Formats: sequence, structure tokens, C-alpha cells
Amino acid sequence: MSELSLAYIFHQHQLLVDENFQLPRVESLASDLYFHAGDQVIARDLREDEAIPQGLQLVPIRQLLTLWDTQQFEYASRAIQLLEWRRNHKFCSHCGHQTEAHPTEHAMICPACRYHQYPRVQPCVIIVITRGDDEILLAKNAKNTTDMYGLIAGFVEVGETLEEAVRRETFEEIGLKLKNVQYLASQPWPFPSNLMLAFRAEYASGVIKLQEEEISDAQFFKFDQLPEIPFKGSIAYAMIKHVIEGHPVADDTREWL
Repeated sequence: MSELSLAYIFHQHQLLVDENFQLPRVESLASDLYFHAGDQVIARDLREDEAIPQGLQLVPIRQLLTLWDTQQFEYASRAIQLLEWRRNHKFCSHCGHQTEAHPTEHAMICPACRYHQYPRVQPCVIIVITRGDDEILLAKNAKNTTDMYGLIAGFVEVGETLEEAVRRETFEEIGLKLKNVQYLASQPWPFPSNLMLAFRAEYASGVIKLQEEEISDAQFFKFDQLPEIPFKGSIAYAMIKHVIEGHPVADDTREWL
């Protein structure tokens, strides 16, 4: 019998785990993705006709973020992003020929024109904005059907710096200008393949004016009168706690607060 591998087995954005939310060990398949060098760790998608093994369950990886430590979640994030990249690059973007997986690195190679396609990460900025010593700006996403308020965030555009992206996204979404923009930390976010770059900034000027297709509400809240905020384990939660309670966003072991 071959050595069993620790397996990240996904069905969309759900992961196969046991009753204790731990990964199973399974026999490897030729099509498996080996993504953690030096370890017997594989990733693959659950086939449509494949039954869920007894004792295992599919759990949304957002839920696992609240149960796992940073390293466990980052491995799951890496696995799901690499699988999605491989699914989306089965054909060469230059000549259309079917691609092949590189034997030793994460690249899809075209045997016809030799073009290499590597995984891409989408940088996003997320901003915690304060006003004075006791107010924080929280916003509600227009697509959010709950009462949860979060932070302003958006993708970095081609040709702009991260600081420019912070100022642009804030002005576009809520009409405010900022000062004292400072980098805090980062977190990989596999929905679908983002890198969240956290910034802190202070209110400079302006009146809140919503970009209604993106934001349904935005307000400055007193530190002791917060609405429902994002769940523990997310970088948004850590950023809010950083402002309210003075906690570091991430300590030396990179454990999210």
C-alpha cells in the first residue's frame, strides 16, 4: 500500500474534514496537486460522482477560518487557489493548445509554443479609517443581507500604488478624503485568489456619499457602540480590534487575532 497523504479535497468552497475539523489522509492519485514542498500533502477536487466517505463532512472554508490556526488556513487557501488556477489554465492563452503541468513547479506549459502560465494573485486593499480618538468608519456592503458592517476594500488597479488605491477606493465608495495612510499587515484570501493588504488611515475631509451599487450604508461609530462586525479570524476583525483595543494586527507568529 502506498503512503497516505494529507489531503485538501474541495467541493467548490467547501473542504472535506472529519468530525474534529481535521484533514483526512488518503491514497494519492496521478492527477493530484502536490503543493507543499517536502511534505506528503496533496490537493484535489471532489469528483461529481464521488460519495463523501463515512466520518467525513464538507465544511465551508470560511467557517474553518474561525476554527483553525493561521498556518492551517493559509495552506487551505493556497490549495484552493492553485486548484482553481489549474482548472482555469487548461489551454494556452497564446495559441490555444492544451497545456501540461510542469513537473517541478507551479506552471502550466504549452507543449506547442512553450509559453508558461503561472498562478496570479489579485492585490486588494482594505482600510480601517478613524476620526478623532474614538470613532471608526464601518460600512455595509450592498450585497450583504445581514446586519454586519465591515471595512472599505477594493482591488488595486494597474499602474497605481497601494496608497493611491486606498485613497481612490475610499473616495469612490464613500466620498471621503484621507490622511496619514499607513500599512498594517496582509492576509491571503481565497475568494477567489486575493491578497488582502491592510491599511490604517485618518479622516481628512468630506461628507459621506455612498456608491450605492457597492455600499448600502457607512457611518462613523463610537468605539463603545459598534454594530455587528466581521468574524474572528478575518483580517477585518483584527484591524478593528487593532484600532479599538490597541492589539497588533498580527504578532510574530502571524496568528490572526
